[in-house]
Amino acid sequence: MEGIVRVEVYPRSEEYSRAASERLIARIHQAGATGITACISVRLFFLSGTVSSEHLHYIATYLLADPVVETYSLVQSAESDPLQATDHRIETTLLPGVTDPEADNLLKAIHQIGITGIKQVATGYAYALHGEATPNQLQHLATRMFANPVIQQMRIDGPVTAPFVPTQPTDDTVEMIALRNASDDDLLAVSKARRLALNLAEMQAIQAYFQQESRDPTDAELEMLAQTWSEHCVHKTFKALVNFTMADQREVDAEITESTEQIDGILRTYIRSVTEKLNKPWVRSAFVDNAGVIAFNDSWDIAFKVETHNRPSALDPFGGAHTGVGGVVRDILGVSARPIANTNILCFGMPDTPDDALPAGVLHPRRIEQGVVHGIEDYGNKMGIPTVNGAVFYHPGYTSNPLVFCGCLGLLPRNSHPTNPQAGDLIVVIGGRTGRDGLRGATFSSMGLDDTSSKVAGSAVQIGNPIQEKQVQEVVLQARNERLYNAITDCGAGGLASAVGEMGQHIGASVQLTTVPLKYPGLRPWEIWLSEAQERMVLAVSPDNWAHLRTICSMHNVEAVAIGTFEPTGRLQLYYGDTLVSDLAMDFLHDGLPQRVLEAVHLSPYGIGEPNPIVRSVRPEMLVVKDLSPLLLKLLAIPTFAAASILFGAMTTRYRAAPRAGRWWVLPIMAPPMLP
Repeated sequence: MEGIVRVEVYPRSEEYSRAASERLIARIHQAGATGITACISVRLFFLSGTVSSEHLHYIATYLLADPVVETYSLVQSAESDPLQATDHRIETTLLPGVTDPEADNLLKAIHQIGITGIKQVATGYAYALHGEATPNQLQHLATRMFANPVIQQMRIDGPVTAPFVPTQPTDDTVEMIALRNASDDDLLAVSKARRLALNLAEMQAIQAYFQQESRDPTDAELEMLAQTWSEHCVHKTFKALVNFTMADQREVDAEITESTEQIDGILRTYIRSVTEKLNKPWVRSAFVDNAGVIAFNDSWDIAFKVETHNRPSALDPFGGAHTGVGGVVRDILGVSARPIANTNILCFGMPDTPDDALPAGVLHPRRIEQGVVHGIEDYGNKMGIPTVNGAVFYHPGYTSNPLVFCGCLGLLPRNSHPTNPQAGDLIVVIGGRTGRDGLRGATFSSMGLDDTSSKVAGSAVQIGNPIQEKQVQEVVLQARNERLYNAITDCGAGGLASAVGEMGQHIGASVQLTTVPLKYPGLRPWEIWLSEAQERMVLAVSPDNWAHLRTICSMHNVEAVAIGTFEPTGRLQLYYGDTLVSDLAMDFLHDGLPQRVLEAVHLSPYGIGEPNPIVRSVRPEMLVVKDLSPLLLKLLAIPTFAAASILFGAMTTRYRAAPRAGRWWVLPIMAPPMLP
């Protein structure tokens, strides 16, 4: 057989699907489609290539279906599709180019068993519906329950198209952006059109730099500056110069008193300065690396990193939380530590919010909650990292933009984390390949959300691959123990641009973009450089250690490529073949950002011109009530106070956690030992 074969995997009988079907029906009825009486979930697999019928059945039997509870059908035309017998069906797959870890792992497994004719694999779901539903109800179910248009395509009452990325020729286009003579309005128009999230002062600083260079910037240079200067990466608000005015009035007729001070960065003034002033000997590293590091004992240190992943989770709850966990895990690896525990704080809108009360383009809080919890559970459990504690909170203020605060704890031997790349070191990339997923993730996370965000953010939203991350982890830890690298970092919100840019800040670097492994052809040079594709680490490796590191990577089935060298030029130079794509001074890239100036006013807690409220003493008789039951029931109805086990049990079930009622849950009572 040659071409694309579709494999449908479904339950052998109703007995094996009853529980899942009942859960789906409950959600379908909750969404208003009460005429639907049954729903069966079918897993879809698309196999592209040349393969015999015998090999197809072998793949379906031993790799796709669980023979105890599932069976399968090979579908090569609509006429042979058993789903045609249902009243309605909704089919979904990821959009072409969106990371599909299940498909990636399946393709590797197929090749490992000796079937090499399969070249591409994709996955999806079909939902076979029995009963009555209007077209509007089916559309609502497709877009609000079964699929997310930001990252998925769908088809109602028909077969969905296999989401393979069309073959494209190599694209070596390097665009020059006309900035040197641009007006202020033109500068802002460029920032908006390219989603750079840069204000006028920042665009003017870039313009002035390239006027000195006597040329216009390339697309790669402009995009890299936007990423490096993004709120997400550099925390411009926390570092801003704040003109702070305190206005106070204690009584209605009293004089308003004002005092003004200038705060040179909230982070520097109130957080970093305290750490530096205390100068505790057990603080190994703070504010300078991927994660903070403190002493555990004389031989071991503890690394800790927390980070929000709010906007991505608002648009794609599973992918946003998934990559949020993956990001902090890589930050722990970025300080040469073994991740040993995850934590999180989650804030959602009210789960009983009516659909018609949601702002345009906003997912329902229930769907955000379910996706976020699934994403956290999926990444941590597949890496063998337990979620040991956390909190959950519900409030209407989190309806449009949830708080997804992910954290990871790591353990590393003392003095085992090198941080100084040397001139001549190879720039080595290990782990996942580069695709368009994650483009402009840093600048997107620095922009506000509105009803158009989901339409422009497809490439900024990603899905992680925890199995691949586990393999990368073992390579990093073995390389650390054998001291095979001089520096390491993860590919953060700017991909290779942020990793190489940060590592080479004090030395310089030269990169050949044609050597970067790609998921598919057709990426432009700036896209290769800026993609935030997941599960990649960058290491500074001496040429003498390169062969041994490649052997370790091969042993763990991790791809490793040297893409350039660190050079004492003070500049970041990118090449695509013989074409110079970027030539930026490191000092401008990292120190050329104009400091923002913010105005802040703090009013009296009672408001200007408002009287001081009367504080009445609480008398014992005020507390005497006949029945506290109504008050207790009212409190128990607040989602924040409900049992968290239904949410967080999945995060630690691999480790037999014992959830406790309330916002906090106890540590896992059993977990396999994990040696650093």
